[in-house]
Amino acid sequence: MAEHVATLADLVRRPSINPMGRGVSGPDYLEGRVTDYLVQRFMAAGLPWVRQPVSPGRDNVLARLEATVPDAPTILWDAHQDTVPVDGMTIEPFMPFVREGRLYGRGSCDVKGGMAAMLVALDRLRTGGLPRLATVVFTATVNEEFGFSGSKAIARLWATPAAELTPPDRAARDLFGGLPAAAIVAEPTELDIVTQHKGAVRWRMRVHGVACHSAFPEQGDNAIYPAGRAIGAIESLARELLTRHPDHPCGPPTLNLGTIHGGTGVNLVPDLVVFELDRRVVPGESPQEARLEVIQRVAAACGSARIEHDAPFLESAGLPAMADRVWFDRLTSSASRRGVTARQIAARYGTNASVFAAAGVPSLVFGPGSIAQAHTADEWIELAQVDTAADILAGIVA
Repeated sequence: MAEHVATLADLVRRPSINPMGRGVSGPDYLEGRVTDYLVQRFMAAGLPWVRQPVSPGRDNVLARLEATVPDAPTILWDAHQDTVPVDGMTIEPFMPFVREGRLYGRGSCDVKGGMAAMLVALDRLRTGGLPRLATVVFTATVNEEFGFSGSKAIARLWATPAAELTPPDRAARDLFGGLPAAAIVAEPTELDIVTQHKGAVRWRMRVHGVACHSAFPEQGDNAIYPAGRAIGAIESLARELLTRHPDHPCGPPTLNLGTIHGGTGVNLVPDLVVFELDRRVVPGESPQEARLEVIQRVAAACGSARIEHDAPFLESAGLPAMADRVWFDRLTSSASRRGVTARQIAARYGTNASVFAAAGVPSLVFGPGSIAQAHTADEWIELAQVDTAADILAGIVA
C-alpha cells in the first residue's frame, strides 16, 4: 500500500471526535489515539518530539525536522487532530475504505488527509537525500473544531517568558527555537492557497425565569417567552449582517443561533433557556464588538428579562491578507513544478492560521480535499491530492 494511503488509513481508523461542548465521553472521543500514534511514529523516525498537555486527555504533539544548511528559517506545519462527531453518517466512520481513488471515513478530508500529506512529506524530506533549506516544526493540535485551544497553546509559547512555562511547554518552545518565519495550516483547499479567512466568536447565552407547576403558571416566570423575543432580535440582526461588506472576498459577516435547550417537561414552567451563538467576523472586524452588538440587540428586545452571556468559548479575529508573500511564492512555485496551479483564494470558514497570524507568524492555509466534503455523511478525499500535497510541501523545503 502506498505510504500516503497507509498513513491516512492509520489516522482515520483512530477515532478523535471532538465532543463540541457536549457532556459525552467514551473511547471514540478526544484525540488520545491519534496523539499516541503520532508519538510512536516520531519515535520510530528518530525525530525530536514533545507532547504538550492542553487540557485533560488532550495533548498537542510537536516534532522537528532539522534543516541541513546553516542559518535556515523555521517553518511551522500544523494539522489538527480532532474531527466533528459522526451523527448521521451513512458509512462506518472509522473503517476506512478506498473506492475509485477516494478514501472514505470521518476525518479523511477534514483534516486527516492534510495531516497525512504533512507526515508523508516529512518522511520524504528525511529520507530523500536532498538538502533541506528550512527546518520544519510539525504541530498536531487539539480542539480546532470547537475552541482553537490547541493552536492557542502553541501561540502562548512565543508570548510567555520561559520562566513562567511548565516543563512540557518549555520543551515545546525549545523545539521551535524562536518564532517561525511562516506557518502552513492544513485544511481542505483542493491544493489552492487560502490567504485570508473569517474569524468567529462563539458563546452561550442564558435566559432565566422562575420554575413552577404549569397548573399555576402565573406563579412563575416562563423563560421561553423572553427567549422567543431574543430569537426574533437575533434573526433580524442576522439578516442585516448579510448586507454589510457584501463585496468582501470572505463574504459578509454572519450570525447563527446554533442550539437551543430549555424546559424539562410540558407540565413545568421552564426557568432556563440556553442558546449557543456563532458570529462570524470578516478580517478587520472586532470579535468583541461583534459580540457586544448581539448582546445589545437582545437586551433591547427583552426588556427586564434576566439574561446572562457566558465568556466566549471561541474567539478569533480571522486571517488577514498577508503582507509577506515569500512563502506564498514558494508554495505556488512548488505546486507549479508538479503541474498544479494553486490559486490564491479567501474562505468563509476559520482555521488555526488566524491564531498563528495573531501571534506574529505569517500564515497560509493549504491542503488536499474539498471543503464541500468536510463534515459530510460519507466524508471522503481524493487520494491523488494527498500524494500531490505531500510532494508540494516537501518541495518548498528541499
